[in-house]
Order: sequence, then C-alpha cells, then structure tokens
Amino acid sequence: MKKKSLTGFLLIAMALTASAQHQHHDGHTMQAKPAPPASSTVAPDTTKKRAATNHAMMDHSQMNHGGMHSQPGNGSKGDISFAPMGSMSHALSRNLPMNRNGSGTSWMPDRTPMYAYMKHSMSDNKWMYMLHYSVFLRHTNQNFTNPTGRGREARIDAPNWAMGMAQRTVGKRGLFTAKLMVSLDPLTVGNGGYPLLFQTGESFRGQPLVDRQHPHDLFSELSVSYSHAFSRDADAFVYVGYPGEPALGAPAFMHRISSFNNPDSPLSHHWIDATHITFGVATAGFRYKIAKLEVSSFTGREPDEFRYNFDRPRFDSYSYRVSVNPTAGLALQFSQGMIKSPELLHAGEDVSRTTASLLHSAQFGAGDRYITSSLIWGMNSHDGVNENAYLAETSLQLGRLALYGRYENVTKSIDELGLSATTAEAADHTLVNIDNLTLGTNWRLLRMANTDLAVGTQLTVGLPSATLRPLYGNAPLSGQLYLRLTPALLVN
Repeated sequence: MKKKSLTGFLLIAMALTASAQHQHHDGHTMQAKPAPPASSTVAPDTTKKRAATNHAMMDHSQMNHGGMHSQPGNGSKGDISFAPMGSMSHALSRNLPMNRNGSGTSWMPDRTPMYAYMKHSMSDNKWMYMLHYSVFLRHTNQNFTNPTGRGREARIDAPNWAMGMAQRTVGKRGLFTAKLMVSLDPLTVGNGGYPLLFQTGESFRGQPLVDRQHPHDLFSELSVSYSHAFSRDADAFVYVGYPGEPALGAPAFMHRISSFNNPDSPLSHHWIDATHITFGVATAGFRYKIAKLEVSSFTGREPDEFRYNFDRPRFDSYSYRVSVNPTAGLALQFSQGMIKSPELLHAGEDVSRTTASLLHSAQFGAGDRYITSSLIWGMNSHDGVNENAYLAETSLQLGRLALYGRYENVTKSIDELGLSATTAEAADHTLVNIDNLTLGTNWRLLRMANTDLAVGTQLTVGLPSATLRPLYGNAPLSGQLYLRLTPALLVN
C-alpha cells in the first residue's frame, strides 16, 4: 500500500508540472528575446516604476551568457573569444545561466526563479555580487494531537541562512567565484536544534538528536572556484570549500526552490543532502554540452556540536556525480559517495550513500507565476543494511499566493530513533518506516526595496510504523505559523 501511495503521489506531481509546462510553452522551448531598454521595463508587482530586467524568469536556454562569440575578422573560423559579461553567469561556467546555480556545484533547471539581490562593481565593471537569504520567524507545535506523545514540543524560533557570492572573469576564458554562507541558527534555534517530529542525525552533549533538527554552523560555506572554458560547449572547473559541499546528492533543501516556502528540513536530510556543510572539500568537474561529471574528496565526519568553529579537515571520503540538464526546465543527477565515519556517536560506522533526483521548473506568466517540483531518492548502506528515503515536493506560486507540499517515505533504524531492541513491540523490528505529508500556504504581505515579507502556515501529518505508534500516536499532527523574509524575485 505504501509503495502504491508513493507511486501515485509522484505521478500526480509529475503530471501537474508537465501540464503546466505544456500549457504555457505548447511543447516548445521559447527563444529568449533581447531585453528591452532599461527605461521601458518595470519590476514585477511593484507600485513604482524603475529600470529593471527580470533575469530570474527569462528563458536562458538559448542565450550566450558567457559573452562567447566567434571573433569577427580574425580569419580563423571557429576561433573563440570571451567578451566581458553583461550579467552574472553560472558560478562554474561563463556560458551557462546563473539560474542553474544550486548549492555547492550542483545544477538546478535553467528556468529556476531566483530570489536575490545582484550588484555590479561600479569601479572596474568586472566584479559582480549576489546576495540571497531566508529568515523564518515562526511558532512551531510538534505532535500537538498527543499530549503525552513522544516529540511533543511547542516553541518560537527563527531558522535562517544567508549566502553571498562574488564573481569575476579572468582573462578571455576563465571565471573566478567566491561564496560565503552563514547561519545564525546557533543563536536563533539553539545548539540543540529545533523540534521536528521523527527527525534524526548528529548529536548534542553526547546524546543523539532525535525529534530535532540540528542547527547549521555559523559558517556553512566558505569556498572558491575557478572554471576554464574550452569552447561554448565544454569547460572544466575546480572547487575548494572549508566548509563546502561535495558532489553528492541533489541541491540542498535550502537552495531548492521547490522547498523555498517550507521552514523545516526534510526527514530524509541525512539520506539525500546532509553533506552540504562539510569541513574540507575539493571537487573537480568537466562539462560537455548538457552533461557534467564531477568527483570530490571530502571530510566524512559531520559538523560537531560547536557551531562557531572550523572542524578539522580530513579528506577521507570521496564521491562522484553525473548531472544532465536535457531541457531548460529539467535537471537530473545521479551520485554515489563513500562517507567515512559520518556520525560522532558511531565512529566506527562508514556509510555508502547513493542518490538520484529529478528537478523541474516551469513558468506560466510574468513575475512570480511558476511551478517547481523535486523527486529525490537517497539510500544509506552500512553493515549490510540498506535504508531508503523518498521525497517529492512541489511549490506553486501564483503571484502573492503560494501553495506547497512535501511527501516523504523514510526508513530508519530503531537505534537511529533512540530506541533499544528491548523497547515494547520493537524486538523483532530493526527498521521502521515513516510516511510524512506536509501541506502549506503563504501570502506575500508586501514587497518593498526588492524585499518580500510573507505570512504562512503549514500542517504535517505523520504515519509511522506500528512499532512507533504507541510512542508517537497513530497519525501525529504538527503545525506552524510563520513570517518569512527574503529578497524579491531577482531584478537587475
């Protein structure tokens, strides 16, 4: 029954996204039109006219963002030169759109909308800067239907993160990018993390975090990268982060636009994207046309509970990832990693992680009118046991109104959940399944100075295995009310 439910949900999500794309594009990729003069464009959903170009919602699939062109008059057909960029490109290629940027070195669909501020250097016109962030001020109430249930907790907190990026061209073929990501989670949610029913992973004060999401480190990424273009279709890059993100998994949940509206980390976080903060990463990659292959060496151990410091780099783990963007609206990846001793409390346990994902984005109007979806699978293998996690999430943006949802099916061990084999009714069950469904909505209250303030609510229902029901209840409910502050849809 669970497999049928999961298959049905995935089919519905894929049908919705495909239908939206078909209705707007009629099955064809639209050729991007030249941007009109700045004086004639208007930033979407604002009351004051100003010079602006909506880079985030343009179809970049047919555009030459790198400024690459055959140089006229050089007498050699096919020679390539690189003109200065007119706008920020992808972090790892002068000839890919910035919308493809995911976390670390991962790819998003080219039609992914971006909520960020962008600035060009006025002095030398070579540096370009981008800032994006998300701050939730919310009241969360976990397992509120079971007064004596496990994981029941209500509190006010503020999950948050911010990322800045600086970029400049190097010569005629090079591109340098630096990124800094920070989070004040240690202050605004505490070192023990925030309450999240059925969540597991990492530890605090020598105890595993159960029914809690760990906070992110103050410094969540500090990385530099350099890419070199051989032609319009081919480029290679190196990426070094301390911390950073290896080539493993889909873009991290904070950066997936399909989870843009959801304040909570997925329950499958430690199956699909937990390596997004790794103290010591080195990645090398090569892109040819629509495909990219990359390999990483990185530190397997997850960040410790001291969230303000820099952990010791070890470079004892490795991974590879194959990414393909067949159309402007799709991004696919498959990756595997051998992770050395990721958990402090299980120091002798190595994990082999395999992931695959499909991300989709389609627009159907000017401004904030789009639908984005993600289908992700991750599997952790250790000690001869395979633990699977499936995630499907969709976000529909209709101007000021957003409707979103996330479904997960996660297999966890009773040890992962802090239960012993002698727990009532658990002696013969080493693995348990959890189905989790979240539905939410928010409304943009105002857009001012290219900044959005939205108010929202969401409700989550959990459907745990029979083994867990005496502790959590048959169908525990959790909910929250929140205010969210982010940049507006990117205009430049």
